[in-house]
Amino acid sequence: MRQIYLILLLVTVYSISAQAQYPGGGGGGQRRAGGGNMTGRMYGKIVDEKTNKGIDAATIELVQSKFDTLTRKRKDTVVTGMLTRSNGDFSLENIPLFGQFRITITAIGHEPIDMKVAFDLKGMQGGNMDAALNATDKDLGNIKMKQDAKMLEGVTVTASKPMVEMKIDRKVFNVDKNITSAGGSGVDVIRNVPSLQVDIDGNVTLRNTAPQLFVDGRPTNLTLDQIPADAIESVEVITNASAKYDASGGNSGILNIVLKKNKKAGYSGNVRANVDSRGKVGGGADLNLRQNKVNVFANINYNQRKSISNGTTSRATNLDTITLLKQYDKNINNGNFIFSRFGLDYFVDNRNTISVSGNFVRGKFKPNTSSQMYTDSVMPPLDTKYYYTDREANGNSMFRNTGASLNYKHNFAKPGKELTADVTYNGSHNENENFTGSTTYLRPNNDYFGYFNQLTDGGGTNNSFTAQTDFVNPLSEKSKVEMGLRAAVRNVDSHNDIYTVDHNGNKIKLPQLSSLYNNSDKVYAAYATYSNQVKGGKFSYQLGLRAESSENSGTVHSTTTDFKDTSNYFKNTFPISLFPTLFLSQKLGEGEDLQLNYTRKVNRPNFFQLFPFTDYSDSLNLNRGNPDLKPEFTNSIELGYSKTYHGNDMFLATVYYKYTTDLITRSQQKDYNPVTGKAVLINTYINANHSYVTGLELTGKNAITKWWDVNSNINFFTSQINTSDTTIKPQDNIISYFAKLSNTFKLPKNFTIQLSGDYTSKTVLPPGGSYSSGGGGGRGPWGGPTTTAQGYLRPTGGVDIAVKYEFLKNKAASISVNMNDIFKTRKTDMYSASDFFVQNSLRTRDAQVIRVNFNYRFGKFDASLFKRKNMKGGQEGMENMGGMGQ
Repeated sequence: MRQIYLILLLVTVYSISAQAQYPGGGGGGQRRAGGGNMTGRMYGKIVDEKTNKGIDAATIELVQSKFDTLTRKRKDTVVTGMLTRSNGDFSLENIPLFGQFRITITAIGHEPIDMKVAFDLKGMQGGNMDAALNATDKDLGNIKMKQDAKMLEGVTVTASKPMVEMKIDRKVFNVDKNITSAGGSGVDVIRNVPSLQVDIDGNVTLRNTAPQLFVDGRPTNLTLDQIPADAIESVEVITNASAKYDASGGNSGILNIVLKKNKKAGYSGNVRANVDSRGKVGGGADLNLRQNKVNVFANINYNQRKSISNGTTSRATNLDTITLLKQYDKNINNGNFIFSRFGLDYFVDNRNTISVSGNFVRGKFKPNTSSQMYTDSVMPPLDTKYYYTDREANGNSMFRNTGASLNYKHNFAKPGKELTADVTYNGSHNENENFTGSTTYLRPNNDYFGYFNQLTDGGGTNNSFTAQTDFVNPLSEKSKVEMGLRAAVRNVDSHNDIYTVDHNGNKIKLPQLSSLYNNSDKVYAAYATYSNQVKGGKFSYQLGLRAESSENSGTVHSTTTDFKDTSNYFKNTFPISLFPTLFLSQKLGEGEDLQLNYTRKVNRPNFFQLFPFTDYSDSLNLNRGNPDLKPEFTNSIELGYSKTYHGNDMFLATVYYKYTTDLITRSQQKDYNPVTGKAVLINTYINANHSYVTGLELTGKNAITKWWDVNSNINFFTSQINTSDTTIKPQDNIISYFAKLSNTFKLPKNFTIQLSGDYTSKTVLPPGGSYSSGGGGGRGPWGGPTTTAQGYLRPTGGVDIAVKYEFLKNKAASISVNMNDIFKTRKTDMYSASDFFVQNSLRTRDAQVIRVNFNYRFGKFDASLFKRKNMKGGQEGMENMGGMGQ
């Protein structure tokens, strides 16, 4: 396998995402203002050449040719523009009287028009005021547009975006064409995204820390495995977020999942179905309809899943006794989930848009785990007992997630000036029941020793409400101010009831181990940023400052054996903290940029990290939160260099450094089970002194030939954690790396092959001892492996392949076949240790699963029905023009 990875990594990749800037500009000042700054108005009507009826929502742009003193060449600048009214009328205001102008007119279903225009200034000579006034009002009359026969035919929407887009504060990966993840979940999508690592359980790390998960730019209760791959349009990786974004997330960055939503005039959509090699089926459909002032979108996905994993654990524990454990596990998890989403955009007018959207997710899973455990217990005075335990765990789990949002956007007459307001609600509910039966025998004769049956009945609700408003005001063509307010409230209720079950099926509740927990978390924030371009636009900067305050409170309701209430209330109030941000960008040459940015972030302890009650639901992994945890603060700095080349090639290099104080990390404590009285090891959380993560990341995209595209990413990093806790020994400071390589081959006869691979070297466990601390996609509430910060992961990696065939007119239909981990090499091979134990564990999961997918796309533009102009490739429609003069 190493030879395969070396071959993949030998391909050096450079890539480009052509960045086309939409020129902006305003009118020429106040009409008839003093000082010679006189302006005028041009108006008219756009009509269809055949019907002579006005054309609604045609795009009008007034372009002026100006001399650029830097390049010493003339270049076109948009002076103003608008969309025509329903009757075809338009009026362009505040136009300078002197200058060379052109009007460009475009409309769906019609041929574009480009015509020269100018004011008639001859009438202003001789001091005739009436003539002067008439000269400043230019009537262009009825401008007739020819119908475009090709555009009037039914067409399938096939426009595509570049796979990688580089922006000042993020990298955007358009993944809707990724065939290796078709029919899978968000976890499968992330495997092909540079900068992100995914383990076999779906835990995601960004530069060795767990990112904060957003959906459509907002925090979510969903996990990546609950989002279908077919519903995702793009993935945004934000390593250093500006002051506009929530300061939470600490040193982890933001992973923003953008779901599919089309604003193209007309209708479009697709239907799909899939089946995998384990006999599990799935399918879904998308639909988008835009007519006049309304845009409606909806999608639904249903998927069945069967997950199989195998694991081996060797563990030596030193508590009151010395115990040697050898454990073999096999887990089979059958389930299904449904994901639905719908929404509506109402374009009140050219400047006001109201949007409503909602989503609903529901899933059911039935996990079964069979374990064989061989235990040697050495008791004083060195009396060794040998045991064999057959353990069977059967569970039923259900989750529900409901989300809704209401959004308003207003574009002012001034270009680029806008006001937005959002209200978002997310609610989730889960129920989990697990029965564990253990039968123990004495070795070597396997004499019956005893049994233990436990039933865990748990569940909870998670409700969050967020309100936010943002205001953008351009001060000039080069500078602008942004500001906003945000309030977020989250309420969590969790219950966990634990019972023993006798041979007759009678349940006996253990009140000492059962609990009910309520938690409330509130965050209030305000921010402001100022950005400007100087030195002819070659140097730009953005200064930002965000202020946040928060409050966290909770109550643990628990009882003793005599059923006395022992409820405990706690509250943590975090004062106002300031989070400055700085972004600098320097153009070095043609397609060559250098960027430097700095941010300060916070990571507040989450619900489970604060939960002060010991979770006994898994007797082999006991967990307890710490209500005295403090938030951790991270200072991050990045220096990036990007180069774009002709032919869609691109190269990006980034050096980064993150320093965290009061790092929230795992620790282990010795305690005693209140029922059995035996010594147990409990995983909990503490604040370490400080830690750092530093690294170098290289990303590239290259078109090797017309039929072969390559994307590559390699990340070298190292980390260190320092703590006064004697149970956490210092980590070895080693340099680790992970690499990804994705090849796309466009073959004759409409065939496409995608071959991708990833490899991760030996890596110390992430600072904090967990892959997922706040929703990065981990399975289970504790997020990732329950370990201390001492340990490492051994090398791992895998290769995926997919083949796609497109057919029918305009390639409207396709069949694809994909296989993950074709060499069965992906695994979690972990070593961890503390003063109490030494452990080695190895797990594999879901290798060589084959999935067959069918997809049919449809779409049509009809000029007689759908007249709204789709600008900029259909991404934002008339919203991008709403602020221009009217």
